[in-house]
Amino acid sequence: LRLVAVVRAILEGEKAAVLKRDHHLPLSFHRRQEELKFSLGLQRLQHRVREIQALRDEGPGQDGAVQSPTAPKELPPLILEAVKELEAAKQQVLKRIQIWKRQQQLAGNGTIFEENLAPLQKRCENLVEVYFQLQQQVMAASAELGSELLPRLLERLNEVLSSLVKR
Repeated sequence: LRLVAVVRAILEGEKAAVLKRDHHLPLSFHRRQEELKFSLGLQRLQHRVREIQALRDEGPGQDGAVQSPTAPKELPPLILEAVKELEAAKQQVLKRIQIWKRQQQLAGNGTIFEENLAPLQKRCENLVEVYFQLQQQVMAASAELGSELLPRLLERLNEVLSSLVKR
């Protein structure tokens, strides 16, 4: 075990020296890291939408009484957080689209260019799917959101879809 610890320390030192010298990791590493970050953000967003649905479902009981008095108070902040996460995911997709466009431009100069749009299309489709789920939850919770917050949320949601379609 001691030998393994020594070898590990040496290898970590060499790795740090190489990274310090080169200042970057391979492009495939960054691309994979970006994909994982987007995937995690999307999963978190889907979980938020399910939380909103569950919170709305536990609202009024069968006899008209509210089972959870905190549910209407918790719903607006949860929806606002979900919209914020949706906008962050949109920014990641738009950044990736911009990178793809730039790579396409550089391909005219002879740079290697991967023309596969399937991963980018899958990202957009997943994001739009979550967008529609969130929009349904916002419309269903319109009574709890009030007349001031609802139009702002709908405007923010529409901006997300609009910017995705335009770019």
